[in-house]
Amino acid sequence: MAFAKAERLKLLPPYLFQEIDRLKAELISAGVDVINLGVGDPDLPTPRHIIQRLQEAAEDKANHQYPSYSGMNDFKVSVAGWYRRRFGVELDPEREVLTLIGSKEGLAHLPLAFIDPGDLALVPSPAYPVYHIATMFAGGHSHIMPLVRENHFLPDLNAIPADVARQARLMFINYPNNPTGATAERGFYERVLDFAREFDIIVCHDAAYTEMAFGGYKPMSFLEIPGARDVGIEFHSLSKTYNMTGWRIGFAVGNAEIIGGLGQIKSNIDSGAFNAVQWAGIAALEGSQDCVVEMQNIYRERLEVLMDGLNSVGLYPDVPKATFYVWCPTPAGLSSTEFTSLLLKEAGIVTTPGSGFGEPGEGYVRMALTVSKERIEEAVGRIRKLSI
Repeated sequence: MAFAKAERLKLLPPYLFQEIDRLKAELISAGVDVINLGVGDPDLPTPRHIIQRLQEAAEDKANHQYPSYSGMNDFKVSVAGWYRRRFGVELDPEREVLTLIGSKEGLAHLPLAFIDPGDLALVPSPAYPVYHIATMFAGGHSHIMPLVRENHFLPDLNAIPADVARQARLMFINYPNNPTGATAERGFYERVLDFAREFDIIVCHDAAYTEMAFGGYKPMSFLEIPGARDVGIEFHSLSKTYNMTGWRIGFAVGNAEIIGGLGQIKSNIDSGAFNAVQWAGIAALEGSQDCVVEMQNIYRERLEVLMDGLNSVGLYPDVPKATFYVWCPTPAGLSSTEFTSLLLKEAGIVTTPGSGFGEPGEGYVRMALTVSKERIEEAVGRIRKLSI
């Protein structure tokens, strides 16, 4: 029996990372020693003290029932404390913090609260695919803001037509950026705030990579800008900071009305994050941050090896100050998919074609620093043997 899929599913491209998994499996089954630089999933283990707190909380029968829809109060207080210590931002835990089952879930649900069919969202490209897909699922349309090297992979707000800006309900931004590794500074966020105020736009900042930074660099929060809370919501995750991708715990903070709208959607869709995982999240946020420094140092070492290798073959990516991604230009004459295919077939290296993140990503591949330094050294050696 054949069943007709909803039209929205017919509009979806193959999910980028699922396709990478399929290709990787094919290579492995063929006996290839695959080095996977494709998907941004940390290979480092979750710190021991976080695991121990989960084990303790899982044994407590008080955590075996439905959690609060908006999140356990202790966790929200912990998030507010972390924002105060890290960014100097004061938050009301009750009204301005919302627990998420991972930041992806919150990003995907936000348009359901603020986008009606036919509405516009301003969406960067190349970008994490969820921004566009979530807008589409809500019946909205994406106006693409191209991110190009000449503008340091920041959207050019002046290039957005005024009639488009007047129709827009949401603007998605993401810094430190996936996939480009670019960062944003105070002046950019101030321009975003002015633009959002002028056109009554909600700013949705995906800040999942603020703690994955190198050389003492400290990415800032959009909410550090005076007045940003009037228009903004910021999404954060414990996934990358504490190597907790499979735990599915994150949070949204910011404007109380926006937080309330997202919470209203969530209360009709899910039943909240498991309390034991929230207790583990508290241990992560309030415990020693030495594990974060150690993680940063490991990725910095890997980055240096990969950058040296890519520079040695004449590719010269920009050096990222944050994230565990390298946004690598393709060799002259090769498209993103052609270079990805070459690396797969000739070197057994999985990367992600930049075009998979949006048309402006053509001419790049994304490489993730999610294998050991030794495996990156091996990947570099294989790349040097290619004729590029």
